[in-house]
Amino acid sequence: MAMTMGGGGGAMGDINVTPMIDILLVLLIIFMVIVPVTPKGLDALVPQPPKDQKQQQQPNDRTIVVQVIYRPGAAPLYKINEIEVAKTDLLAKLTDIYSNRAERVMFVKGDDDLDFRYVADVIDIGRAANVDHIGLMTPKILAGQ
Repeated sequence: MAMTMGGGGGAMGDINVTPMIDILLVLLIIFMVIVPVTPKGLDALVPQPPKDQKQQQQPNDRTIVVQVIYRPGAAPLYKINEIEVAKTDLLAKLTDIYSNRAERVMFVKGDDDLDFRYVADVIDIGRAANVDHIGLMTPKILAGQ
């Protein structure tokens, strides 16, 4: 920076940047306070494997899994715990299942080749059937692959 000394009584052409830096810092602090820190997103519900191997062999009647199975060239196949259900009957069946349950948890399992809109439709149907928590199941990935 160049500094002029002396008595030239003319106008100065240098810009004083100190007030601009102060304004910049104040604006930075304002934007940091305004922007929310916590990200918003969906809650994920992941089924946990049983700790006891004996418990794994017993079927769990409380767990409801809705499968969406891909069929090339046709509409997908829907199953509730291995029982085939038409998509038009899915809302009625889920409403009947969850009508007298205190724990309203459902898992949705979709095939890899399936378009996600079919899984999203099942999630919407589950919400319409008053399911509180809907989890997505993924295929088990083996170690070493």
